[in-house]
Amino acid sequence: MYKKIITCVTMENPLEDSLFYNDAGADAIAFFDSTATREGLEDNVAVIKEITAMIDIPLIACGGVRKLEDVKKLLYAGASKVCMKSAPLNDISIVRESSDRFGSERIVVTIDLSTCQDPVSYAKLLKENGAGELLLLHYDNIDEYIDLVKKIRNEVGISVIASSYSTEEEKIARIMSETSAEAISLYNLARHDVMSIKQSCRKENVPVNLFESAISFADFKKDDKGLVPCIVQDYKNGQVLMMAYMNEESFNKTIETGRMTYYSRSRQELWIKGDTSGHYQFVKALDIDCDKDTILAKVSQIGAACHTGNRSCFFTPLVKKEYNDKNPLTVFKDVYDTIADRRKNPKAGSYSNYLFDKGIDKMLSKFGDQATEVIIKAKNPDPEDLKFEISDLMYFLMTIMVEKNMTWDDVTKELAEREKQ
Repeated sequence: MYKKIITCVTMENPLEDSLFYNDAGADAIAFFDSTATREGLEDNVAVIKEITAMIDIPLIACGGVRKLEDVKKLLYAGASKVCMKSAPLNDISIVRESSDRFGSERIVVTIDLSTCQDPVSYAKLLKENGAGELLLLHYDNIDEYIDLVKKIRNEVGISVIASSYSTEEEKIARIMSETSAEAISLYNLARHDVMSIKQSCRKENVPVNLFESAISFADFKKDDKGLVPCIVQDYKNGQVLMMAYMNEESFNKTIETGRMTYYSRSRQELWIKGDTSGHYQFVKALDIDCDKDTILAKVSQIGAACHTGNRSCFFTPLVKKEYNDKNPLTVFKDVYDTIADRRKNPKAGSYSNYLFDKGIDKMLSKFGDQATEVIIKAKNPDPEDLKFEISDLMYFLMTIMVEKNMTWDDVTKELAEREKQ
């Protein structure tokens, strides 16, 4: 099983930092708001919703938990786990209540090893009350810290997240190598190279999640200069972004760093996409075609792929036959985006704006009426009219979603989780 690298993100720059680490190799994000305990969770919850709509990796919500309702709010906002520190010190029952309600695997409790007088006993108490995981805060003496983490992990028998305020690769690799911690959380807010840290861990025989090619570059069919063409595609919407060439060195560099690296035929040197423009391409998947002579890269593209400033290099039409290129899978999002735009930029005569002006009760009433129409039409022998009623029903559903700041990403993520059950 892989050991995980968790990066810390705060309210200072939460969206940009979360997206960066999502693409740059982190296994999870710990979102921490130090002001939440004093000022409440409302801003926290809104930001967590935005972050989880953007990222593919789990988010652990840290800070501001005082009661069971706070745990519920954070999990419902999209957090995979909730981490609490002060609340169990005041009342241990919150751990049991949260564990019983949401499952122990979603409850993390922090122990500050520099202040806790008997961390092993406290860890046992937390486990008895339903904590599924412990986050053990670091302190300066690394030898003592490692010994104590090992002791808690071995004597208590609970999953442990170690931590480090340093991003020195050797220190992180040592903590991961010498303790039995399942993960390490990096509490340094300066952006760090997660893939490089993982490479250092790998050298110490720590099992971490890195890219590995199932087929060696030596087995690819290359041209007379040892090059293979690489077609680059947006991993979410499938848009073809560009085409470039790879040699063995650039391919291996791509695997090592997680950033697309190519070989320039004109300059006869390696180039990392984005090093000059900032428009990096983070690897999501690499595939080889049936003849093993062309690579397909699915990437998260930062900014424009083309040097002209266009998102894609393929923007110049040559010939085209009229055809219906509407993707059924994007229709819901397109309609939703139109409704959301009406809310943000009202348009005279828009029925969507009429509903937003009337408010949620009107939307719910229309949705209820339309659900009845669907039932009636579904009972008819001829289903032809049913598509019109279902379309109206979905429209009213989406107005409700926009009004409640819920997106299709929220819904599809929930459905995807249910597939696992």
